[in-house]
Amino acid sequence: MKAVAVADVRRLVAGSEWQGIGIEVQMERKRVGIVVFEDIEVLDFCGPFEVFSAARVNEVKRREEPSPFEVLLVAESAAPIVTTGGMSVLPHCTFESCPRLDIMVVPGGWGTRRELKNPTMLGWLRARAAQAETVTAVCTGSMLLGFAGLLDGLHATTHWRSLDWMRDSFPLVAVEYGKHFVKDGRVFTSAGISAGIDMSLKVVAHYLGEDIARATARHMEYPYPESDTRRIKF
Repeated sequence: MKAVAVADVRRLVAGSEWQGIGIEVQMERKRVGIVVFEDIEVLDFCGPFEVFSAARVNEVKRREEPSPFEVLLVAESAAPIVTTGGMSVLPHCTFESCPRLDIMVVPGGWGTRRELKNPTMLGWLRARAAQAETVTAVCTGSMLLGFAGLLDGLHATTHWRSLDWMRDSFPLVAVEYGKHFVKDGRVFTSAGISAGIDMSLKVVAHYLGEDIARATARHMEYPYPESDTRRIKF
């Protein structure tokens, strides 16, 4: 069995090494850490979880082979957290026990208002962002990145109801009012709630190529984001 890094997958998918000769590939998986906390918005974290866990390099072997992403829910403590709407969620690991992450996802929701004042959360985000290859935020998770000082000098967006809040809070951030998701360097941010699915599909495309991202969207019966234009009109 041949082992390859995720970065090599696009070449393998497009080339003869993968197609037509039945080569078996052992994937070096990327680890995705999705931060969860009390009063988190459900789709903010479940949407990205579904995208990353549903992605496959080889659609023919969807049931036999795992996702090229290992997805973990990470919380400050090991206790179950309760989301907006009352779902109880048990994290895989805590801030202290969390292994090194390649991709960090910071969701939003009403709970962000409390977490903005939580020095443990902000400090952990800063430390893990410094180690990760890719840093992402969904909805008002972008505000957590901002209060952690991780958006200064970048273009970013958030839920449409919070755009003015982002503008007023972070004068060094170029707030994108008209975009559904924004990529600036290694940092991805998205508009609210369902936009985290679109953003996550773009992260899959970033790592594995658009063909695999489109196949993931098709499996989910979700429209692949052809444009970054914000869907909500003000």
